[in-house]
Amino acid sequence: MTDTGRVIQPLGWRTQRTIFGTPGPSEIVEELDQITTVDLAHVVMLVHQGLMAKDTGVGLLRTITRLRSERFRELYDLPAPRGLYLMYEDYLTRVLGAEVGGTLHTGRSRNDLKATTQAMRLRDWLLGFLDEAVRLEAVLLSRARVYRDVVMPIYTHFQAAMPITYGYYLAGVVIALGRDIDAAQHAADGLRQSPMGAGAIAGTDLPIDPALVARLLGFDEPPVHAIDAVASRDVLLRILGAASSGALTLSRLGMDLQLWSTAEFGFLVFPDRLVGGSSAMPQKRNAFLLEHVKAKAGIAAGAWTAAAAAMKSTPFTNSIEVGTEAVSGALPGLDAAAEAILLCQVLVSGARPAPERMLQRAEEGFTTATSIANRLVLNGVPFRVAHHAVGAAVREAVARGTTRLPTVVSPEGAGQIAVEAMDTASTAAAHDRGGGPGAFNGAFAAAYQALLRHRQWCSDRRERLRQGRGELADAVGGLLAGHQDRRTEGKFR
Repeated sequence: MTDTGRVIQPLGWRTQRTIFGTPGPSEIVEELDQITTVDLAHVVMLVHQGLMAKDTGVGLLRTITRLRSERFRELYDLPAPRGLYLMYEDYLTRVLGAEVGGTLHTGRSRNDLKATTQAMRLRDWLLGFLDEAVRLEAVLLSRARVYRDVVMPIYTHFQAAMPITYGYYLAGVVIALGRDIDAAQHAADGLRQSPMGAGAIAGTDLPIDPALVARLLGFDEPPVHAIDAVASRDVLLRILGAASSGALTLSRLGMDLQLWSTAEFGFLVFPDRLVGGSSAMPQKRNAFLLEHVKAKAGIAAGAWTAAAAAMKSTPFTNSIEVGTEAVSGALPGLDAAAEAILLCQVLVSGARPAPERMLQRAEEGFTTATSIANRLVLNGVPFRVAHHAVGAAVREAVARGTTRLPTVVSPEGAGQIAVEAMDTASTAAAHDRGGGPGAFNGAFAAAYQALLRHRQWCSDRRERLRQGRGELADAVGGLLAGHQDRRTEGKFR
């Protein structure tokens, strides 16, 4: 059917393909699964409110549940000149008649329906993403605890700076990732409201019950403003922004792991299952997965920019630029961020540090120099004087071709310090102020508490969705069972 009353001619075939694409079975199932979930809740509400006869509702519910059980197989080859939803609605009208199929759209619009299905899809994606992000938190914390005593240098400006431990480094990454998870969970608050009931743009004068539909779909509440409900996709931007930030955090981890796994550093080794060879150079072991991690962040950030640009300066109302083009542009970025999480799970768990090499580089890089200066400070030497004296001692050691510092004497004669007593590991452990490696336990505890909080949030949200699905299934089953009971009573009366 192409005649809508006002418009009687369809789009041209090539234009249809450009706008609606040529969805295959998997795309049809993915889209209609969400739409028909909303339909089930909507029909239950219409019957409950007396806006739809019970027999009509039962006919719709029976057909919709059959289509869902068959994965919409009957619709795969049907023409869709105005998109999948209207093709599906036309099918219901043709099968059930206009007096039944034509009532499904009572009290709603494609605008609030589309906003709702997008929110549901984003909600499902976010829960999956956060489940995997929390798993990565657990992997990072596990490796941090195992390697908390493996001493290594930390670098600033790609130069050895101070001694830390590999476990301490990983704990820092997990704390940063935890903030990205916090941001994503905070952004998810915008998914608490169901857009259903907002209609085309200004609600409806029919006595619908949006709160009932919201509850059956696992939302916390109905829309509070119809224009905002159908016009806004800012929640998508905020979630994509948080996911992009997480991908950026992991890209920085990926950069370090890639450098540290080179032969020149020799800090880390990856097992064969996490590296690749070369088609031409037989000696190569390429940690190429880390390059994917680094690139995913660019894809995610680029998707946010593209989606925001598509939304920019559009009218604050239902808009194709916002609800269709911007959303479709955001999806590759969400997928890229999720893939970065999955890759980092196996990379972090599989990486094995080389403790002797790490310690060697920490010692060769004079990473205890700042602590030596601080020892002079404790003897009453001004820090800048101590800094100069230690720097001169390092210069002298380099000139002599040694990595061991001579005894440092303050130019002011404030005393001298026996540097031989300062080993690198104890120097790292002594840095227990300001969140240094010596305060590992506190950092680990804070990160672990964040992990528990993030895990509980995901569990609570999944339970809310489970309750909604259960209530919806009960409501649909109750209507169908009640109708069957009446038919049975009539047959045997």
